[in-house]
Amino acid sequence: MYLFYLLQTYLPSETPGPLRKYREGELVNLRGDGTGELKEWDRVYDYAYYNDLGNPDRDLKYARPVLGGSSEYPYPRRGRTGRPPSEKDPNTESRLPLVMSLNIYVPRDERFGHLKMSDFLAYALKSIVQFLLPEFEALCDGTPNEFDSFQDVLDLYEGGIKVPEGPLLDKIKDNIPLEMLKELVHTDGEHLFKFPMPQVIKEDKSAWRTDEEFAREMLAGLNPVVIRLLQEFPPKSKLDPEVYGNQNSSITKEHIQNRLDGLTINKAMEKKRLFILDHHDVFMPYLRRINTTSTKTYASRTLLFLKDDGTLKPLAIELSLPHPNGDKFGAVNKVYTPAEDGVEGSIWQLAKAYAAVNDSGYHQLLSHWLNTHAAIEPFVIATNRQLSVLHPIHKLLHPHFRDTMNINALARQILINAGGVVESTVFPSKYAMEMSSVVYKDWVFTEQALPADLIKRGMAVEDSEAPHGLRLLIDDYPYAVDGLEIWSAIETWVKEYCSFYYKTDEMVQKDSELQSWWKELREEGHGDKKDEPWWPKMRTVKELIETCTIIIWVASALHAAVNFGQYPYAGYLPNRPTISRRFMPEEGTPEFVELKSNPDKAFLKTITAQLQTLLGISLIEILSRHSSDEIYLGQRDSPEWTLDTTPLNAFEKFGRKLADIEEMIIERNGDERFKNRVGPVKIPYTLLYPSSEGGLTGKGIPNSVSI
Repeated sequence: MYLFYLLQTYLPSETPGPLRKYREGELVNLRGDGTGELKEWDRVYDYAYYNDLGNPDRDLKYARPVLGGSSEYPYPRRGRTGRPPSEKDPNTESRLPLVMSLNIYVPRDERFGHLKMSDFLAYALKSIVQFLLPEFEALCDGTPNEFDSFQDVLDLYEGGIKVPEGPLLDKIKDNIPLEMLKELVHTDGEHLFKFPMPQVIKEDKSAWRTDEEFAREMLAGLNPVVIRLLQEFPPKSKLDPEVYGNQNSSITKEHIQNRLDGLTINKAMEKKRLFILDHHDVFMPYLRRINTTSTKTYASRTLLFLKDDGTLKPLAIELSLPHPNGDKFGAVNKVYTPAEDGVEGSIWQLAKAYAAVNDSGYHQLLSHWLNTHAAIEPFVIATNRQLSVLHPIHKLLHPHFRDTMNINALARQILINAGGVVESTVFPSKYAMEMSSVVYKDWVFTEQALPADLIKRGMAVEDSEAPHGLRLLIDDYPYAVDGLEIWSAIETWVKEYCSFYYKTDEMVQKDSELQSWWKELREEGHGDKKDEPWWPKMRTVKELIETCTIIIWVASALHAAVNFGQYPYAGYLPNRPTISRRFMPEEGTPEFVELKSNPDKAFLKTITAQLQTLLGISLIEILSRHSSDEIYLGQRDSPEWTLDTTPLNAFEKFGRKLADIEEMIIERNGDERFKNRVGPVKIPYTLLYPSSEGGLTGKGIPNSVSI
């Protein structure tokens, strides 16, 4: 009987009388009473601010601002744990005592299953052990913080770093169970610390350095969601000139005119062939503070031109610093243009590296963490608090929330916390999460829809005759081409599902649970955005379909697109450095002399150091893996998840459509006309390929933000 009711679906008004009080009582229990510390056996879903990242009791240098609940630092809500406040700051929640502790509270229904937990631990430990064991510095050679050559970097994958017999190896063995030790150290007589070969260097060890690949990854790499059409030249800043002075670009027509394949700048803009990767306004307000740390970096703008063959080529990179006399004096800009040979070529390689550092930070903190992990968690909480398991929308969305609260809780414990792995490996350092809060001020729910995002960035225009009603300005934009296929499939499935249960708009309006869900989501889950006019009103079936499609897209395909390419592209740190440690060498300095005499060593001394590289690669190897029990888009953990035949048939149709999309992706990747789908590094674009096996595959769309 209980199983029957779990499979049955009822709108609140259609619930059989005897079942009604159980339905309502279950939701009351799941909400809790908002007090007390929650324990591992609890099933309570409640909201809290991000006030658990700092650790002032350890040291005041680990204090961090509370994110959420203020206009200065707005943020989505996270799951409440109810731990007592810290001793030194009543607004900061106390932290669990050990960085390795995995017992941070999440409702027991949200905890990892056995297979997921064992997979996660096996690979997480591989990363965390480096973070906890400073003795790993003994693995480095005579220059402990540097790679001396690109071969030193390649040795991480081709041969491994030898772990000498002695205290370090003994400590590793003492701290890691034997079965995990085999993953970490290959004990075949040679104790080697070795990583899998990243795809970006698997076929060609140097193709990542080409301008074509640098530009292609903006369309088909691990962060293809930032590039946009250039709307005005030179680019202008939106930062307040009263505070930051003149922050507009210093790129002139002289910098780029001779690289436009015979077009004038006006004609190139008219033909919509100029694009920009612009990180200037995001990072400039924090740059002065960031550069007081060990980081030394810039805010960047990269201009690109769409060639006749459909590929992009970079035209110029502008690197900007705050004015030494104060913010109100504006930016100090320097523009670099492409060069292949001599010291000019080495400088250009460094300019691309600084732009990649900006993009890596933006990707990890904003495209990945904020826009998928953090943005989805309030939906998980609100759905469990306000929609019964009998509700059709609960049944629709529940698979897309699997493991999200658990992985986010672990992230707060060991990754995004003060002094955690992200602060140690990504350049905004201690300002990383604070900066993501400032960017959240511009977050708009409806713009998370792929078509709306593409239109906003100028990468597509509405066209009723084009597939999916959009015409892409770059036909060969792999993320958008594959993404629109996935988006359309999700939208069709959601429409067929919702239309089965909601025959009229009035049924949406009179659904008490649905209306409570949507009200709580806006007013509490994303409470700092509650007064925004862009929220759907949830008065029509169309608005319900739009809302659910966005939620599923963000939790599944968008997260897959920005997550599972991390190791294939950034597992080789020179391609996607996360930190720069010194500024561009100036003529007349020892650094400039070194750049001329040994450009590779100068490059490696500028980007992420050796120990941070080991830690960073370990982290993204974990984040890029599929667990052995992953459930992918178009799949359910049970084939009979509802008793309603029409939704089951629609879901089967959805699965068949995704299988067709897989075939189309394979076909497009094999078509040599599409130069952006494989590129110089010879990596086919598979990040939106729906299915996958477990492991480090570079493909597959899990149902949820599960890692």
